[in-house]
Amino acid sequence: MSILKVVEILADSKKSWEDATASAVKKASKSINNIKSAYVQSQSVVVTAGKVSSYRVNVKITFEVK
Repeated sequence: MSILKVVEILADSKKSWEDATASAVKKASKSINNIKSAYVQSQSVVVTAGKVSSYRVNVKITFEVK
């Protein structure tokens, strides 16, 4: 039997939601081992002067505890 734990991470990017998600996983992997999955719970954007200035994601990272 495996024990899995979930942490929630907020990340943003100037490029895209995909880049924000990749950034969240990359940052989490620096301090968390055995990451098994990432679930994008929500997406949003920041609008500045009528234009999208950054993309935000709320990501749930699942990892195995040993």
